[in-house]
Amino acid sequence: MPKARAKPAAAKARRRPADAPDLGLLRVLRDDGSADPATDPRLPAEECVRLHRRMLFLRQFDQKMLGLQRQGRIAFYGASLGQEAAVVGSAACAEPDDWLFPALREGGAALLRGMPLKAYIGQLYGNSADECLGHQQPMHFSWRAGNHVSLSSPIGTQIPQAVGCAMAMRLRGAKQVVLAYMGDGATSEGDFHVAANFAGVFRPPVVLICQNNGWAISVPVSAQTASATIAVKARAYGIPGVRVDGNDLLAVYAATREAVDRARSGGGATFLELVTYRRLGHSSSDDPSRYRDEAEVREWERRDPLARFRAHLEGRRLWSPRQEEQAVAEIGEEIARAVREAEAAPPPPLDSLVEHAFAEVPPGLRAQWAEARPHFEEGGKAEGAFPL
Repeated sequence: MPKARAKPAAAKARRRPADAPDLGLLRVLRDDGSADPATDPRLPAEECVRLHRRMLFLRQFDQKMLGLQRQGRIAFYGASLGQEAAVVGSAACAEPDDWLFPALREGGAALLRGMPLKAYIGQLYGNSADECLGHQQPMHFSWRAGNHVSLSSPIGTQIPQAVGCAMAMRLRGAKQVVLAYMGDGATSEGDFHVAANFAGVFRPPVVLICQNNGWAISVPVSAQTASATIAVKARAYGIPGVRVDGNDLLAVYAATREAVDRARSGGGATFLELVTYRRLGHSSSDDPSRYRDEAEVREWERRDPLARFRAHLEGRRLWSPRQEEQAVAEIGEEIARAVREAEAAPPPPLDSLVEHAFAEVPPGLRAQWAEARPHFEEGGKAEGAFPL
C-alpha cells in the first residue's frame, strides 16, 4: 500500500491570528473597517485612496507576473500577495531621496516610488529594458534613481549594509533615512545581530522592518526563535521595538511614520515587526502545500489587507464597488501595455557581459571573451534549469 502523506508541519504549531489579545499589536482598523481614533494617523482622504490603488496595483501585478511565469515567459517571481499593506504602508513614509534596502517582497516599494514599469518587467525578462541588462537574477533588481538597492538572495546580508548606509548619512550630516527590510527568517542570521547591535550603539537614521509572514520558506516562526515575539528582541540592542498588525495599512503607516520621523530628527534606529502572512509559496518555484496546513491559509485570507482597507474607505464614502471595478480595469490595461513594451525590447548587447563588469576589461578576460563570443552569436545557450 502507498504510504500516507505526512501531515504539514504547520499543523503542529498553528500561526495565531494577528489580533490575538496577548500579542500586543498596534492596530488602527477595527474588524468593521472603522478606525480607532486613539491610533489613527488621520491620513488625508486623497492619500488613503492613492494607497489603496497602489495595493490594488500590487495585487494585480503579482497575479499577472505569476501568469507570465507559468507560461514560461519569465523564469522566476516572488509575489507579495497578502502582504500589500506592509509593503505599501511602510514605503509610503519614505521621502524620494531616502534609501531602501529590500528583502524579496518589497518590489511594490520601488513601484510606489516611481520605478518605470517597463524597467521593472524588463528585469524579469533580462533584456535591454532592464537597467542591469539581465545580469541579475529575476526579481533582484536595483533602481539607482530611486535609491533602491538590489535585492539579495543571501539571507540578511542587506541589513548591515543598510545600517552602514545610514551611518554614512549621519556622518555626512544628511537628513536621509534608510529603510531596511527583512523577513522573519533573517532575524535568525548573524547579520541581523551585527546590524541591530551597531544601530543601537551608534544610532544611525535607520528603520529596521521585519515582515513576519510566518514562514522562512518552509520553516515556521515557531522553529526560528524561542522569543515570545520578534519585536521584543530590539530591547536587548537598546532600540525601540514595535509590533504592528501588518495587514492594517493605517497601523503600518502610523508606526513607520513615527520611526522615520524619529530617525530623521536624530533619535536613532527603530525596529518594526509587521505581523502579516505569505499566502502563496516562497516563490514561483515553491509548493507550500507540502509543509503547511491550508486551513491556516484560509484563516489569513479572511484578514486580507485590501478587503480591510476597502471596507474602511467605503465606510468613509471614499470608495465604491464601481470605483474598484474601474480601477482594476485601468490597472490591468496599464500592466498589459507595459508587458508588451518590455517584451518588445531586444536582448542586452553581448559585450555588456564583460564591459559592465569592469571599467577597463583586463586583457586576459578580453581574450577569453573574443574566443567565447562566436558561440553566443551562433545562438549557443547555457545548459541546465533555473536553480530556484
